[in-house]
Amino acid sequence: MSIKVGDFAPDFTLKNVNQEPVTLSDFRGKQNVVLLFFPAVGSGVCEKELCSTRDSLKDYENMDAQVFGISVDSMFAQKLWVNSLQLNFPLLSDFNKEVAPKYGAFYDVWVPGKLDMKGVAKRSAFVIDKEGIIRYAEVLESAGDEPSYEAVKAALTSL
Repeated sequence: MSIKVGDFAPDFTLKNVNQEPVTLSDFRGKQNVVLLFFPAVGSGVCEKELCSTRDSLKDYENMDAQVFGISVDSMFAQKLWVNSLQLNFPLLSDFNKEVAPKYGAFYDVWVPGKLDMKGVAKRSAFVIDKEGIIRYAEVLESAGDEPSYEAVKAALTSL
């Protein structure tokens, strides 16, 4: 499945690192949402991406956006990473691999690189407006690439 700009964002409920459920549709009518899917806790590019987001979180907040990082890692592994990197935005666990495929952000087979892992999220960025509509979608095939933070912020600015 592939998500396009203008599509209604598939709803989901995932648990955060405190084992609390977070439902996307709860933000409708209230706040824009940025979803950042990433392959794996503990990897170098993922750390760079999430620390960059941490360091510019004020920009997202000023654009009335709630940022979520999503991976298929367990909420327990994510919590260790949140604490060690002092992340200031929620990570959500798609451990059962139900949400990333709905967004077209999922490797059935890990092609790039030598890890040969199946079933991890593709690095992706989605901007969802307050009505639940996708306003920006970027799904990267190479896990070594980062999304365009400038394009994400431009999409938020235009809302």
